[in-house]
Amino acid sequence: MNPVDWGVLAASLAFVVVYGVWAGGRSRDSAGYLLADRELRWGAVLLSMMATQASAITFLSTPGQAYQDGMRFVQFYFGLPLAMIVLAAVAVPLYRGLNVFTAYEYLERRFDAKTRTLAAFLFLVQRGLAAGLTIFAPSLILSMGLGWDLHLTCVAIGALVVVYTTTGGARAVSRTQNWQMAIMLVGFAAAFAAVVGSLPEGVGFLDALRVAGKAGKLETVSLSLDPNDRYTLWSGLLGGFFLQLSYFGTDQSQVQRLLTGRSVAASRLALLANGLVKVPMQFVVLLLGALVFAFYQFHAPPIFFNPQAVAKARASTDGDRLAELEAGYGELVARREEAARAILAAHRGGSQTAEAAATASFTAASEAATEVRLKAGAVIAKANPGGNPSDVNYVFLRFVADHLPVGLVGLVLAMVFAASMSSTSAELSALASTTVVDVVRRHFAPHLDERGAVVVGKVATVFWGGFAVTFAELASRLGSLVEAVNILGSLFYGTILGIFLVGFFLRRIGGTAVFLAALIAETGVLACFAFTRVSFLWYNAVGCLAVIAFACCLERLGQRNRARERAAP
Repeated sequence: MNPVDWGVLAASLAFVVVYGVWAGGRSRDSAGYLLADRELRWGAVLLSMMATQASAITFLSTPGQAYQDGMRFVQFYFGLPLAMIVLAAVAVPLYRGLNVFTAYEYLERRFDAKTRTLAAFLFLVQRGLAAGLTIFAPSLILSMGLGWDLHLTCVAIGALVVVYTTTGGARAVSRTQNWQMAIMLVGFAAAFAAVVGSLPEGVGFLDALRVAGKAGKLETVSLSLDPNDRYTLWSGLLGGFFLQLSYFGTDQSQVQRLLTGRSVAASRLALLANGLVKVPMQFVVLLLGALVFAFYQFHAPPIFFNPQAVAKARASTDGDRLAELEAGYGELVARREEAARAILAAHRGGSQTAEAAATASFTAASEAATEVRLKAGAVIAKANPGGNPSDVNYVFLRFVADHLPVGLVGLVLAMVFAASMSSTSAELSALASTTVVDVVRRHFAPHLDERGAVVVGKVATVFWGGFAVTFAELASRLGSLVEAVNILGSLFYGTILGIFLVGFFLRRIGGTAVFLAALIAETGVLACFAFTRVSFLWYNAVGCLAVIAFACCLERLGQRNRARERAAP
C-alpha cells in the first residue's frame, strides 16, 4: 500500500485505541465496568448493537459471498424484524425488571444453578470461538498487504482490542463504537462509490446490474423447499427468526448492549430501529459484492484472489500447470467480456434476439471460466496443504488493493478494522461479564467485592482475548467467514433460545427437565451438523423446538413418577 494509505489506517487505529482508553475512564464498580452504569440513550444503544454485529467479516466476506453465490444470503436476515418485535415486548422488560448483569442470571431465578451454568457455558464456548473469527478477518489485510505472518497479525489485532477493552470495560466499548460506526459508514459509502466509479467508460450502474443479473447474482429470494438449500425464503423467515431471537435476546454480547440503555424504552427503541435498518444495510453490502462481480466482467480478474497462495503454487512443481490454466482462463475472460459488452449493446439497440444470443455466449464463457478456475483452485490447494481452498474472503480485499485510488484504500481498510475492533471488543466485554457474574461470583467467590469484580473482569478480558487469538490462527481453514461465524452460532443458539423460551412461557416446567432437554437437543444439533447436509439456519429451529418438546415430555414423566411415589404404600 501507499504511505498515504498506511497513514490513514494508522491514524484511525490510534484514534480508536486512545479514545477508548480515555472514554472508558476508571470504573470503580461492576455496574460501571460491565454495563456502563446503564446510562446510554437509545441511539447510542442502537449504534452499539449494529457495531457489535457488523464485524470485519461483514465488510470482507459478505461482498465475496455475493461475488460467488449472488445475493441469496440476504434471506438470512428476513426473520430479524419479527424477532426484534418479540424481544422488545418480552425480553427487555423482563431483564430490566430483574436488574440483572447477564441474561443467564435470570435462568437461575427461574430454574436452578445448573441450568444457568449450562447456558453460560454454551455462550462462553460459542462467543469465544466467534471472537477468534472477528480477529482473523482484519488479520488478512496486514498479512496480504505487508506479507506478514498471519499468526503475528492475529496477535497484533487482538492486543489492540484488549488494551482499551480491558482499560475501560463496557463504557469504552460503547463510546468507541459510535466513532467506529461512523468510520464504517463513511468507508463503506466511499467503497460503494469507488466501485461504481471504477466501471469502464460506457458501462454505468444500471449496466453493471444488468450484467450481474444475467449471471444470476441479483437473485435474492428462493422459494425452494429443499432443506439442504442454505438460503431460501423459508430458512430465512423461520430458521433466521430463531437465530436472531437467540442472538439478540440470549447472547450476552447483545444483551449487554440492551442492559446499558438508560430505560426500558431506550432499549426497546434500539431493538426496533435495528429491525428496520439491518436488512436494507445487509442488502447494500451484498449489492456491493454484486457490483464487484460486474466490474470483473470488464476487467480481467485473478484466477484466484489470494495472492500469497497463488505465489506459492507458482513456485511449486505444478507451477507450469498453473501457468497453463491462467493462460486459458485469460482467453475465456476476454470472451466473457466481449459477450458482456454485446449484451449491453443489444439491450440499448432493443434487439431481444441479439441480447439472447449474447447472453448465451456470456453464460457459456462464464461456465468454462469457472471450470478452469476450479482446476486452478485444485492446483493451488495442493501447493497449500491445510490452507483455505476458497478465496471468497479475499475478493473484496483484492479489489480494494488493486483498483482503488491512494488514500481511499486506507479509508476502506480503516472501515474493516473499525468493524473488527467494535465487534471483538463487545464480544470480549460480554465474555468478561459472563465470566465474572456467572462463573466466578456464582461458583468460586460469591462475596467478591466491587473492586475485586473489576479486577477479575479485566483478567477475564485478557484471557478471552488470548483464547480468541488462538482460535483465530485456525480460522484460515474455515472457508467463507460470514458463513463460518453463523454456522458456529447456529450450533448453540437454538439450544440456548429453547431454554429461555421455556423459562418465559412454560411456567410449570422445572430446572431438571429443561437441563436434560437442553443436553439432548444440543446433541441432536451437533449430530445434524456432523451427519446431514441440512442448512445451518434450521439448526436454530431444531435446537429450540427440541428443547421445548423434550422439556415438556420430561417434566410430564417426572410428574408421573412423583405421583407414583406419593401413591406407593
